[in-house]
Amino acid sequence: MMKQMMMIAVFVLVALTACKNNVNQTAEVIDLPRAETPDCVAAAMDSFFQEAANDSMDIHSVMIVKDGSVIYSKWQSQGVDSVPHVLHSVSKTFTATAVGLAIADGKMKLTDKVLDFFPDKLPADVSDNLKEMTVRDLLTMSCGHDEEPTGQREEGADWVQVFLAHPVVHKPGTFYLYNSLGTYVLSAIVQKVTGEKVVDYLNTRLFEPLHIDKPKWEESPQGINTGGWGLYLKTEDLAKMGQLLLQNGEWNGKQLIPAEWVAEMSKKQVESINPGTRIEQAAERGMTKETSDWMQGYGYQMWRCRPGCFRADGARGQYIIVVPEKNAVIAITSDVQDLQGELNLVWKHILPVL
Repeated sequence: MMKQMMMIAVFVLVALTACKNNVNQTAEVIDLPRAETPDCVAAAMDSFFQEAANDSMDIHSVMIVKDGSVIYSKWQSQGVDSVPHVLHSVSKTFTATAVGLAIADGKMKLTDKVLDFFPDKLPADVSDNLKEMTVRDLLTMSCGHDEEPTGQREEGADWVQVFLAHPVVHKPGTFYLYNSLGTYVLSAIVQKVTGEKVVDYLNTRLFEPLHIDKPKWEESPQGINTGGWGLYLKTEDLAKMGQLLLQNGEWNGKQLIPAEWVAEMSKKQVESINPGTRIEQAAERGMTKETSDWMQGYGYQMWRCRPGCFRADGARGQYIIVVPEKNAVIAITSDVQDLQGELNLVWKHILPVL
């Protein structure tokens, strides 16, 4: 009897050990690896948060990834590590990723005309400029609108119809104007050619391989993900996306996003200016390429930065900052009005210690 009890005890111990090992292995896959925080980084972040507080900046979280490992993370104020955060226009980068995957799947092309996807939603008067608008024009915010139509949606209206009915004053590809409804149209195109909402299409292709829980993404009355806004993710999810972009779309030996698409998304495609501002207004508003991170050029739903890096960027200070020269990623969530001031703190305190 004693021998049987000892055998049972050994069996239970072995089973518990195996279970513990499996849990540890799973955690290593799901979470980004962790490394000790260097003293210089800890000191720099103390200065970062202190100066942010002095300037009344409500920073919710910061995560820094260096050489593939998290070397610093902090949540405060409204930030909680386990709670998805509103991303605002960081959502656009994920929509552009879905476009790239659909192109790689042969379901659409950069040169496809926007009108061809919506023959049943055309305005009564189809202008020559509207006829020439392409997928690439939507990606680069150069669809030809002189004013953004996002705020012109009435309750119950078809958002694609609102976009297509808006005057295309400029020749597509020649005039930059930040245009969130244009990103919504990209979401509508992806849904049309794949048969899936962007969040579902990305779930199997992006979120699941990165071990990101399928996120909430707001929808239009037509049941289409809003594309240009409305996505919610955790800070570590943002860091994972940044690390994926840093690795040119490769993750654990698999190419999740074509490397060529990452390069096109992240490089300067057109001249750019702050959302809500026209390029010709830059001088009168005191904006220069030396002082503004919104004048470094726009890619495919991503921004270039003054230090030579690139970022996904959302209202109130949501960022995925990819720094290839430092092999680093910085993810930030916040509720900040002075977005340039927030980036200035990143360049002042964080970048030098990477």
